[in-house]
Amino acid sequence: MPELPEVETTRRGVAPHVERQKVTAVRVYDRRLRWPVPRDLARRLVGRTVDRVDRRSKYLLFRLGADTLLVHMGMTGSLRVFTQPPPKQPHDHVDLEFDNGIVLRYRDPRRFGAVLWSPGSTTEHRLLASLGVEPFAPELDAEYLYRALRGRTAAIKLALMDSHLVVGVGNIYANESLFRAGIRPDRAANRVARARLGRLVVAVRDTLTEAIAKGGSSVRDYVDSNGESGSFQLDYYVYGREGQPCRVCGRPIRVLRLGGRATYYCPFCQR
Repeated sequence: MPELPEVETTRRGVAPHVERQKVTAVRVYDRRLRWPVPRDLARRLVGRTVDRVDRRSKYLLFRLGADTLLVHMGMTGSLRVFTQPPPKQPHDHVDLEFDNGIVLRYRDPRRFGAVLWSPGSTTEHRLLASLGVEPFAPELDAEYLYRALRGRTAAIKLALMDSHLVVGVGNIYANESLFRAGIRPDRAANRVARARLGRLVVAVRDTLTEAIAKGGSSVRDYVDSNGESGSFQLDYYVYGREGQPCRVCGRPIRVLRLGGRATYYCPFCQR
């Protein structure tokens, strides 16, 4: 599943091609996504200009005046930028064509993504209203986490992945961030001291920053807006490395399951 680094990488790849450009055509090939693509999408978009492309959590937000086109890439979605688009393939769902000749194509084999229209402000949109703080926002600090986690006995990894608390930290980056912070993923959230939470905030930001710089992680299907794979998976400390030596201490990486997800850690480096 594309996580925050992959979505941000896509945003940075798409934005220079479509910002301040007018939509000249919309082609919907298959409406069947997690929520159906609106039937009137072409009527709402054609003739409108994309002012900017924002990101909120794992959503891409194409701002057109007061209105917004929301795109979520689900498990296997991608947004590709073409100057000469290839023929439509079976898993292509939507093309947006712009007056500069660019075609933005949404592809999604498993159809868990979304392309939705939001008239007016997105502040209270049902998919965005209850989201937590962004990882790079100044509001995310040790004190914020300490207060939010006092009543939580669940594992710190599960709390870190709770989008109502902090957005955009999925399974891969939660594993990697907790390793960098030296915190066992199954430690009760309310048992992590304030100072260690401060180190966790730094670790989350450092991990996401490095992942974005390397184009995200291409573990399965992900490619960026140019069709290129990310490379951060080559530098994982723990994720997917069960039984392999820890890059820091040399002891074997272990795996357990938390919330139904594989969770990788070093029992020596993480306490």
